[in-house]
Amino acid sequence: MTTTPPPTKALSPTARHLWKRSRGLLLALILLTVTGVALAALQSGEQHGRLDPRSADRTGSRALAQLLAARGVTTQVVTTSEQAAAAAGPGTTLLVTDPDVLTPRQLTGLRTATAHTPGRIVLLAPGPATLTTFDTAVTTGSEVGNSARRPSCSLPAARRAGAAFLGGLRYTLTDGTADRCYLSAGRPTLLRRPGAAGGRDTVFLGSSDFLYNQRLGEHGNASLALQLLGAHKHLVWYLPSVSAPSSAQDDQHDFLDLIPSGWSWALLQLAIAAVFAAFWRARRLGPLVPERLPVTVPAAETTEGHARLYEQANARDRASAVLRAATRTRLAPLIGVAPTHAHTPDILLPAVHARLISAPEPEPSLHSLLFGATPVDDKALVHLADQLDELETAIVTEERHAPREHPDR
Repeated sequence: MTTTPPPTKALSPTARHLWKRSRGLLLALILLTVTGVALAALQSGEQHGRLDPRSADRTGSRALAQLLAARGVTTQVVTTSEQAAAAAGPGTTLLVTDPDVLTPRQLTGLRTATAHTPGRIVLLAPGPATLTTFDTAVTTGSEVGNSARRPSCSLPAARRAGAAFLGGLRYTLTDGTADRCYLSAGRPTLLRRPGAAGGRDTVFLGSSDFLYNQRLGEHGNASLALQLLGAHKHLVWYLPSVSAPSSAQDDQHDFLDLIPSGWSWALLQLAIAAVFAAFWRARRLGPLVPERLPVTVPAAETTEGHARLYEQANARDRASAVLRAATRTRLAPLIGVAPTHAHTPDILLPAVHARLISAPEPEPSLHSLLFGATPVDDKALVHLADQLDELETAIVTEERHAPREHPDR
């Protein structure tokens, strides 16, 4: 009677097995895609950025632009220094939202175009480079946090507005007169410098947060913003852009400087997600489990493979140590030394020397042979292997020819 052997399980993965292994990853990709599409749909209306009078998001300034329009102030948005200089004619207010990104040439061009025309120029958080161009008598110090501050000055716009959400950079005036408002530790966060006869006055603001949509309804922020920016019937709202042709002429930007900040955050999030995914997969694999080889590898092939690896790695130290250790291990039982002392020179070497006392020719130094230094090259390594083989052969020969004592019958 014969029995039918059970069917052999296929080694290649089946479709069901592949589905089980990949469904978690596919589900994560689908969720990521859906989330990205949902976020893109929710933010599709936010086509403008920070302090943009067309933006209705939290850090935009659309609410302020609408209030200005209700008071009869027209707002013109420009993105290049040339447009700003051309639009800032007499009787206009020029607002520069981020003057520190401008090049010295752009700053000088704005200063030249607006120096001798009546109106006002408002600079948001100008740093040392901007101050050097517009007013050398004004310097800046350390930043402070934004909070509701009292005017503490005689500027009519500030006195009518009352407390406002200001802070950021603090300014110091080294020469001349100015209105110093919203002080922090005695230094103003709003500084107004009157212009020369027929010239523009300049307003330095340490922070722009009170112009945001989310802050405009707090304290006297709206009143202060309307009075500073609505002093004239036409407002030029300058949003500097690093992609403007004139900004590329003076400063050479690095490739990373041209990457939008949103992409940097996205790459950081993807890197963190990749680390967590790798950790998750590593935990999923579990500890290493030894298993039997599917085929039997001959010892000669294993030895040759190890030798080739040692040769590629130029590991003569490791190869010579393995050869010497193996020779000592095989010699120990032949000369009556316990395996635990096979690698102890003080015990092994005298026993080896005693077995070779009858050798017709003097042997090389046993200590340097069995416990010596690393060979200097491959030729010396081969010579060491030959000497170890000769030593082992001599011991085995002595063992075979040694007289045997037979017990009395």
